[in-house]
Amino acid sequence: MPTDNLVNEQLRTVRVVKTHPTTGAESVESAQVLAASGGVVLKMGDRIETGVPGRIVFDGVPANLRDRPTLVTELQSRRAGAQTLELSYLTGGLAWQADYVAELNADDSALDLNGWVTLTNRSGTAYPNAKLQLVAGDVNRVRDELRMAKAERSVVGQAAPASNSMAQESLFEYHLYTLGRPTTLADNQTKQVALLNATAVPVSKELLLNGSDYYYRSSVGNIGQKLKTAVYVEFANRESAHLGQPLPKGVVRVYKRDSAGNAQFVGEDRIDHTPKNEMVRLHLGDAFDVTADKKQTDFRRREPTNKASYVFESAYEIVLRNAKSEAVDVTVREPVPGDWTMLDESQPHTKVAAGTAQWHVNVPAGGTTTLRYRVLVRY
Repeated sequence: MPTDNLVNEQLRTVRVVKTHPTTGAESVESAQVLAASGGVVLKMGDRIETGVPGRIVFDGVPANLRDRPTLVTELQSRRAGAQTLELSYLTGGLAWQADYVAELNADDSALDLNGWVTLTNRSGTAYPNAKLQLVAGDVNRVRDELRMAKAERSVVGQAAPASNSMAQESLFEYHLYTLGRPTTLADNQTKQVALLNATAVPVSKELLLNGSDYYYRSSVGNIGQKLKTAVYVEFANRESAHLGQPLPKGVVRVYKRDSAGNAQFVGEDRIDHTPKNEMVRLHLGDAFDVTADKKQTDFRRREPTNKASYVFESAYEIVLRNAKSEAVDVTVREPVPGDWTMLDESQPHTKVAAGTAQWHVNVPAGGTTTLRYRVLVRY
């Protein structure tokens, strides 16, 4: 209760109740409130006192004094009768995020995707039977640099029926999602509503061995043993792939069923806002059975064409090992710096970017494949 409201006319006269320390008898004396900012100042009889012992009794509180933050609007109308009013304002404490669950099929060639919107209400009030609309995109908000983050309270989760699907439309440079029917969002509650459902979305899986550019400048010898290959799955957000709608940013959790039919978690990744017809690429982890040994087999400095340049020639050997019962394809990607020329290689590379050489290497089941190459680098 704000203390400044004590100066209201209805609170100028109060009663001060004191208790005798020995007998316990109470005495009541009327007082007039002179000030309440920085401490209560009372006029009692012909004297003025502060820090008065005892308790202060108020006969009432003003009608406009409320025990919780309240938005009050006063309006003036030029005509009489009932009218429809729309009030818009920005409030804190309301948030939402997208969450996705994907299940891969047996041969990792397709997945089923379900999307949910997780709503969180910590605004201090409930919204019964509210029309819910969500704006997805990077909306700029001006924030107070000195604002301190408040501690978050625990929430209770509740899932809404899957029939609460959402319709989407373009809005300015963002996307607007509208829930098909009213929903109630209680204070201090987390609630989920269905966003999308797609089945048999074609995917491609990639095992990727990424290199570094530091060993093209000096002699390093062994670069690494049992290097891990990263596992990625990728799918297109297109209608032809049973999707084709804007995906709000969020976390995609991927599962796959084991031989007993139980869904097992195989990895997760966070996606950004993804428009229609774009690709979604998820890094799920590192492969257990596919590793690589990499070493530099030769390094020498060549004579530069001018005093301001450096020329290095180096050779490499990458042994890819596959402990799986089926053959795999591994993408080897090397970020080669400077102006480079491939002098020799055991299989042809692809120049996928100005500073990137890439090979697609097949590794047989339970076997190994060795990639060798020699490159000239100019700085």
